[in-house]
Amino acid sequence: MNRKFFRHALASVGVTAVFMPALCFGAGEQIVKLGLSSPLSGAQAAIGKDNENGAQMAIDQLNQQNLVIGGSKIKFELLSEDDAADPKIGVQVAQKLVDAGVKAVIGPYNSGVAMPASRVYNDAQVVLAVIASNPKITVQGYPFVFRVTPTDNALGGTMGTYAAKEIALKRVAVVDDRSAYGVGVADEFIKKAKANGIEIVGRDYTNDKATDFNAIITSIKSKKPDGIFYGGMYSQGSGMKRQMKQLGLNVYLMGGDGICNAEMGKLGGDAVDDKVLCTVGGIILDQNPLGKDFSARYEKRFNLKPLMYSISFYDGVMVIAEAMKKANSVDPKKFAPAMAAVNYKGIAGTYEFDSNRDLKNSPVTVYDFKNGNPVPVKTY
Repeated sequence: MNRKFFRHALASVGVTAVFMPALCFGAGEQIVKLGLSSPLSGAQAAIGKDNENGAQMAIDQLNQQNLVIGGSKIKFELLSEDDAADPKIGVQVAQKLVDAGVKAVIGPYNSGVAMPASRVYNDAQVVLAVIASNPKITVQGYPFVFRVTPTDNALGGTMGTYAAKEIALKRVAVVDDRSAYGVGVADEFIKKAKANGIEIVGRDYTNDKATDFNAIITSIKSKKPDGIFYGGMYSQGSGMKRQMKQLGLNVYLMGGDGICNAEMGKLGGDAVDDKVLCTVGGIILDQNPLGKDFSARYEKRFNLKPLMYSISFYDGVMVIAEAMKKANSVDPKKFAPAMAAVNYKGIAGTYEFDSNRDLKNSPVTVYDFKNGNPVPVKTY
């Protein structure tokens, strides 16, 4: 053999020998990107950040488990994007996350964002664990879209039942912010309220950036209602309750999960009291050992109390990981069918999906407010 060739061959073998351990060390780990779409800026930023915190807690916990899926050690990475509660931005966020190679996305939080964005994710065959509640999101027949919280049917409908049967309201005015969420939850409240004998004395409309509700409240006051149902978010609901107090309309203000958090109390001040009622999907966390543990870990890490849906973002990430484990794959085309058949006991409840990929069992809890904070009253 040519000596020069022989020396070159030995050198090549030596280089390979030196670098082989490093190559083998990294070959078994796979980075799996999960996306998050939530309002991280604007009027809903507090709840958006809470959502992100819940998802990150789940990611960190999963990474401590040294999961092996499809023969590779899995490390999850969360890519958070601000959809600003805006449908157009939400679609841009969806495309950005798809282009970044995410395998699944948790969110969006807002129904108006989720409706158009869900098509982008489904067309790209990316699993979407949606938090938004409008029923139309999951009746589009998208096999990659799942909902991990109750629908407006449950949130608005439960409040309609509670208003009639527990506090015996007879006349209720309805206001919504014209968003997909606000309209959906108000429509469902009206259906159930009417079915239980409540008279709807009027329906008014505002928007998700309004701050002055005096004209609406003055008009409603003349109709002598026992309460107002508001379909919208805490950023407007808090101002509405404050102005109700200023105008001497001392009646119930009811809503769905959009007004059901401590931010409602912070912004509304002493006007937000036990005559503010709201509904949230899930069981009462403080009565659940797992819920207590989650709250304690969240508060220790972020020096804040969790709001209402950090737990759903946490559970949603865990359900996605469970589906991946069941399928032994991080390929959405393989773990989406496994997710459709999953039965996972999370912190907020059990996750099992029907033919529309909505939750089969979705308990809803009614809350009122004490000292500015929502306090559970009854679970349905």
